Amino acid sequence: MNIQWYPGHMTKTRRQIEADLKLVDMVAEIIDARIPVSSRNPDIDAICAGKPRLIVLNRADQADPVQNKAWGGWFRSQGCSVLETDARSGRGINQFSAVVQGVLRDQIAKWREKGQVGRPVRAMVVGVPNVGKSTFINKVARKKSAKAGDRPGVTRGKQWVHVDQSLDLLDTPGILWPKFEDEATGMNLAFTGAVKDEIMDVETLGCHFMALLGERYPQALMDGYKLAQAPRREEGENDVAYGYRILQACAAKRGMRISGGELDTERMARVLLDEYRGGKLGRFTLEVP
Repeated sequence: MNIQWYPGHMTKTRRQIEADLKLVDMVAEIIDARIPVSSRNPDIDAICAGKPRLIVLNRADQADPVQNKAWGGWFRSQGCSVLETDARSGRGINQFSAVVQGVLRDQIAKWREKGQVGRPVRAMVVGVPNVGKSTFINKVARKKSAKAGDRPGVTRGKQWVHVDQSLDLLDTPGILWPKFEDEATGMNLAFTGAVKDEIMDVETLGCHFMALLGERYPQALMDGYKLAQAPRREEGENDVAYGYRILQACAAKRGMRISGGELDTERMARVLLDEYRGGKLGRFTLEVP
């Protein structure tokens, strides 16, 4: 599956971010802890060059805790400050303001020297679609200021959110890049919901994800779908064929059938992706440093 999704409003978003950078002191980049590389827009490095950066590993509660630590160490080795959070439950959110103050420690000291005591830090929040930016901002601000939803494309314009006397946040729409470098990046973004399901063959996407689980997390399949044993890949079998067999097995266990008794594998694929995105299948990190 060669997945590409770059609707017209994202070009406008990029220009908007570039124009608004002069209004902020730093950039908080929200990424998905389950896919830390695929969920980083490579254009952000170029767009935000020169601004202090904080990497927020969001949805850390849905990722492998061992890999969360590994990724945190990797980003710090690249010179980035890192914060692990779960925007939905709020875990780690209360540390955000202190981490921001730490990132800008030297700048804040310069403001004080100039008599600008009490000047609030202005931080821009960026990330790919459906990575949890607006939910994150609402938790930081402890109020519902930014529009949030469980699908990409909810935030369409910039929104300033006043957190307290020391911090203002600028929410921005999710932005992808014009062409994904490889097939795996597009699929990882599709698995986690950063790409609209409506533009894809969800059943085929489900086959690919089932194949990944069968190879790397068979126990999750056995526990989540009550399989006695996760089907193994047969010699020469590609991801779609292998994943389709697992979809069929899981659909049979869930009693998903259409008229005539045929297994409803399309419905099973949608349920699979919904349960994965909702954290119901376990804690998986799909990329390692």
